[in-house]
Amino acid sequence: MKSNRRTFVIHTAVGAGALVAACMAQAQPKPALVDEKDPQATALGYKADATKVDKTKQPKYAAGQDCSNCALYQGKPGDAAGGCPLYGGKQVSAKGWCSAYAKKG
Repeated sequence: MKSNRRTFVIHTAVGAGALVAACMAQAQPKPALVDEKDPQATALGYKADATKVDKTKQPKYAAGQDCSNCALYQGKPGDAAGGCPLYGGKQVSAKGWCSAYAKKG
């Protein structure tokens, strides 16, 4: 009878630990999206929608360039947004663009 009680206690402890770990993983908030008015974003000419880049102010921009195909973009293919080291833990739109754009090679 002792081994059954011991087994029950061990399984209960392991199950509770797994439950706590799962809850903590889900509770982590997603990083905020970069606001175009953010000082860093303004300095780099960031636009959340690359098709709205003012080509007179940003002559470096070319059609087809966006964050999702930039070497700095840390999102996965198909993600709507992903991290960028230039914006300190915030996410950029996959369809966005800034003057630091560097084509993935």
